[in-house]
Amino acid sequence: MLRQILLSKLHRATVKECDLNYNGSIKIDEALLEASGMHEFERVDVFNISNGARFSTYIIKGEKGSGMIGINGAAARLAQEGDKVIVVNYGMLDEHELATHKPCIVVLGTDNKIESIL
Repeated sequence: MLRQILLSKLHRATVKECDLNYNGSIKIDEALLEASGMHEFERVDVFNISNGARFSTYIIKGEKGSGMIGINGAAARLAQEGDKVIVVNYGMLDEHELATHKPCIVVLGTDNKIESIL
């Protein structure tokens, strides 16, 4: 049996831009993608700590080292600059993989700089 399990999380990211007229997605700094193991075009869930909104979208790569977290398209109505969000991705793991799996939790601080990786 396969189970859907948390693979990684960007915890307490700060939204730096919102663009309602973009076709969709969340733009994430490439360095944060590398640290978390997330990939461009991967589906993610976004939980807005500031207002309680939750939505799914896909990742596009932002400039490496920019600290960019940008909410695009219709989802831009669910967030605004300065909001704190959690971004998570999941994967399908079998019973053997579950025994050793540990999700990668990337805790972010000021300007979306990495404070710790758990």
